[in-house]
Amino acid sequence: MRKFLWILVLIFVISAACNLPISNFTGEPSPRAVAQRIVTLDPNAPPTPTPFMPAAPTPTAEGEQPTQPALTPVPNQQGTPPPLTQPEDTISILVLGSDWRPNSGFRTDVIILTIVNTRTGSVSLVSFPRDLYVEIPGVGQQRINTSQQFGGFSLTQATFQNNFGIKPEYYVMTNFQGFINIIDRLGGIEVETARNLTDTCKLPQAVNGYCSVGPGRVYMNGETALWYVRSRYSSSDFDRTRRAQEVVLAVFKKLMSLDAISKAPQLYQEFRSNVETDVPLDLALKLASFAPGLVSNPDRINRFAIGPSDVWHYTTDTGAQVLIPIQERVQAILQEAYQVK
Repeated sequence: MRKFLWILVLIFVISAACNLPISNFTGEPSPRAVAQRIVTLDPNAPPTPTPFMPAAPTPTAEGEQPTQPALTPVPNQQGTPPPLTQPEDTISILVLGSDWRPNSGFRTDVIILTIVNTRTGSVSLVSFPRDLYVEIPGVGQQRINTSQQFGGFSLTQATFQNNFGIKPEYYVMTNFQGFINIIDRLGGIEVETARNLTDTCKLPQAVNGYCSVGPGRVYMNGETALWYVRSRYSSSDFDRTRRAQEVVLAVFKKLMSLDAISKAPQLYQEFRSNVETDVPLDLALKLASFAPGLVSNPDRINRFAIGPSDVWHYTTDTGAQVLIPIQERVQAILQEAYQVK
């Protein structure tokens, strides 16, 4: 039963995270693809090659003192937002992808709030950029992707409540090595890439230190898929979100094309050592029952994201480039996501 539980959780998490704006499972454009809140490539968003390092001082002539980058004034926020109404027939699960490594810290660079309507079987997904600069209770202003490391899920819950007025009920967190292992165990995936990506890489197929994929359908093994998801030197953080969703959809489609349940023993061995969750057994079984309906009717997946128009770009006093959420816009997105029938 325990093995069966974990494969059901795996199928549910992957199915729930299919937040892809350009296609549905049949390859035809989805009616929701043109919705305003869907994640799309932002051609004006700046690349983020060093998101956790200060900006370099401005070059100067010999003998002059270097000047530090000018600071952007902190936008005026309104403090803790009012709590949002979370309908009784919804369940919220925060899906987190971490870059955990042995003997080091970690950040959760993938953050997707999954809201399940247990009455209708529909799912709403809200993607949060990793560089949102928020108030973490007891810690101070930090990127949202650090809250889990500072204090586990309880602190992440408090961070969401303090900044967005909602409190996720459960969480599922995976790490990148587990992601690679699962994709390789599945025999690789076919990813429908919306755009070309050319960026530095250390993969065997690199040419002069660069890899290039897409647009179109591209076969990827685990390491290539992880590079595609995490690559950041030639694109924006918002584009990373789109690519992550393309890969997640490809994994889900591969699972559905196989008899995933019969592979539970193998998948379980990878899954149990790389996934952390507080989803109880009875809830996991209930949620897994929604997966077939999502496959047959992808319009039940309602896709939202915190996008470029919902944040202010801000430079901290150390020169780090971050995104400050515009509270009223984020709350409007969340309110809509919770109210979807």
